[in-house]
Amino acid sequence: MAKHAVEANFDGLVGPTHNYAGLSWGNVASKSNVNAVSNPREAALQGLAKMKRLADRGYVQGILPPHERPHIPSLRALGFSGTDPQVLEQVAKSNPSILAAVSSASAMWTANAATVSPSADTSDHRVHFTPANLSAKFHRSIEHTVTGRSLKSIFADAGYFAHHPALPSVSHFGDEGAANHTRFCGQYGEPGVELFVYGQAAFNDQAPGPQTFPARQTLEASQAIARLHGLKDRNRVFAQQNPAAIDAGVFHNDVIAVGNGNTLFYHEMAFLNEEQVLADIRARLTGAELEAVRVSSAEVPIGDAVASYLFNSQLLNTPDGMLLAVPGECREVSSVSQYLDKLLDTGGPITAVEVFDVKQSMRNGGGPACLRLRVVLNDDELQAMHGGVILTDALYERLTMWVEAHYRDQLAGEDLADPMLLEEVRKALDELTGILGLGSIYDFQL
Repeated sequence: MAKHAVEANFDGLVGPTHNYAGLSWGNVASKSNVNAVSNPREAALQGLAKMKRLADRGYVQGILPPHERPHIPSLRALGFSGTDPQVLEQVAKSNPSILAAVSSASAMWTANAATVSPSADTSDHRVHFTPANLSAKFHRSIEHTVTGRSLKSIFADAGYFAHHPALPSVSHFGDEGAANHTRFCGQYGEPGVELFVYGQAAFNDQAPGPQTFPARQTLEASQAIARLHGLKDRNRVFAQQNPAAIDAGVFHNDVIAVGNGNTLFYHEMAFLNEEQVLADIRARLTGAELEAVRVSSAEVPIGDAVASYLFNSQLLNTPDGMLLAVPGECREVSSVSQYLDKLLDTGGPITAVEVFDVKQSMRNGGGPACLRLRVVLNDDELQAMHGGVILTDALYERLTMWVEAHYRDQLAGEDLADPMLLEEVRKALDELTGILGLGSIYDFQL
């Protein structure tokens, strides 16, 4: 008999160095806002407000901490030396692009933090975690070590949780985490079907691929994670992303499709072999029939889907059907807004749409779905995990005060070289690990 389980969302708390450096080639929003002045305080408060709204609705809402930035150990590994202020001064003078990269607050997008397989799917019946190597981008490739420490601190009981190191950080095994991974099921505690979406087959030079922007997820990486997590054939499907969508700015599958339970909400350009992908999921899904909600290019052109991040929304269970939690930009793009109005009249599985303000994140190319890592946990696993990261009214108030005390309300590129910023970040994060009860997870604490 299947155990009762819930889907917990672990959102990334936006870091104090949230800025617009335009580091992500292939991410249209990131590039279009390059060098704008950011507001880290507003960004963090927007993220917390989103978490609070969902927690108030009864969803299990967890928090993953930001990373230490600027990351001095990465700069030292690149040959910069001296005191920490001297290291910042050297890199700011010689290569400010490197400074921007090691200062990115991109760990806020925890959909890229890891791939997670629930215990109902895995061969040893433990929840499996593999941090993403994010090898396609230097500024993200330095995240997986601290991500792994955070996950191990939160999910520490080896009787319930299994942790794997990130895959080799080379292009052949490029792994972008849960942004390219969706799970379908009848009930969360039942065995499900895990959909792994990849952009290219790295060891097959003849395979179709994008021509303009890079494909960040490889088939080989997805297959390796499925093996590490002990998934059998009946629990996994591998699907290639449409190369034309990648070239249109769809750098991750969660920019063009989102799934939950037995529902898949997707654009017609999402997959290279759409009908085969649907057939493969349907053949493996038990306990429910797949509900595929297809959006055509005639209804929402691909450019509008990318501009609005319609599919980078959260799809959540409610007693009356599925809730689609969309970014505010969906109401600013006419084709998308009109589609959403019609969607609720179709009688399909999506029965409600709610708007969330995550504009500071959106300007860097991340919507509501980018900000969360989904972890399915049964009742025993919920009890076994570290509960200090689950959002409560008291924790929300404390974190709000923490943000207001430590975050700047303006941050420009030239501020990243300020030694005082580094000190502010370390002081804030040292206090945060105490608030969340995570222990020492940052390099400066070890």
